[in-house]
Amino acid sequence: MMFPDKEYLIKLVRARMQFGKYKGRLLLDLPETYIVWMASKGFKDDSLGKMLQTVYEIQLNGLEYLLEPLREK
Repeated sequence: MMFPDKEYLIKLVRARMQFGKYKGRLLLDLPETYIVWMASKGFKDDSLGKMLQTVYEIQLNGLEYLLEPLREK
């Protein structure tokens, strides 16, 4: 398994949803139920899809707290 680097994690905590009901919301702030629903549909193989899959894994394992220090105040 490849671990994301610091720059990727910073990009992840700043990334916003690009479409739909949650357009403009930070990916890390998307409701877990929405991320789980997207996972059931399959994530696209693009930059946003990969970030959403990462958020899914983070939420699935209860690791959100690890990214809190990287959030902009």
